[in-house]
Amino acid sequence: MKALAARRHHRFTPVVIVMFALLVVGGVYAAFAPSSAHADTATNQDIEEGHKLFLANCATCHGANAEGSDNVPSLIGVGAAAVDFQVGTGRMPMQASGPQAQAKPAQMDKTQTRQLAAYVASLGPGPSIPTADQVDPEQGSVSNGAAIFRTNCAMCHNAVGAGGALSDGKFAPPLTKTSPTHIYEAMLTGPQSMPVFNNGTLTSEEKRDVIAYVVEQREGSAGGITLGSLGPVSEGVWAWVIGMGVLIGAAVWIGAKSS
Repeated sequence: MKALAARRHHRFTPVVIVMFALLVVGGVYAAFAPSSAHADTATNQDIEEGHKLFLANCATCHGANAEGSDNVPSLIGVGAAAVDFQVGTGRMPMQASGPQAQAKPAQMDKTQTRQLAAYVASLGPGPSIPTADQVDPEQGSVSNGAAIFRTNCAMCHNAVGAGGALSDGKFAPPLTKTSPTHIYEAMLTGPQSMPVFNNGTLTSEEKRDVIAYVVEQREGSAGGITLGSLGPVSEGVWAWVIGMGVLIGAAVWIGAKSS
């Protein structure tokens, strides 16, 4: 008994306990952490080619080691999904500085984008590019996606994803032509003014439901003319310009006839 008590009060006992606790916490985190893109998802050749692309197109702003600067974010740990979104939508590389990066035709093809994403993913773990099942609108619930979209997205992107203005020259872009993969990646990485909806905030299934709702809005309005899908703005313009114009015209015509 004395020997057992002596071991319990050994001077290294607290260190062993702390190390064991850290091992348990790390194991639990690794088991439940969101999926990330790692270098082993791509070949070494992809990473090497991506590094060349990075040095030629990105290092001027983001630094030779992707460490960033005071006005440019670091790319270490952003993951492959962020690269696929920014480069795949043409926002990066930027042509000129401004309130936010503008979407434009992509400067890199799909192979180059994948290689660049592989290199950035090799710098540190981050969100991976979603699978085809994760972005398939046919597998999503439009009704649930509508509820989620109205709660989290409509205040910026408009109730049907038509986009809208923000402060300081920024804007929420329309989603009418954005691919399901890029919609998912935007929710996952939170580009520019958009908040991050990681898997702890919105599950993969809920993100797919949002995609299903957004894609559903592209089918057109069953209730008549969409008027740009801008809600009360375009409806108000229609009422004042067309409706009031017709009433004024009718009043003038009645007045002319009566005289």
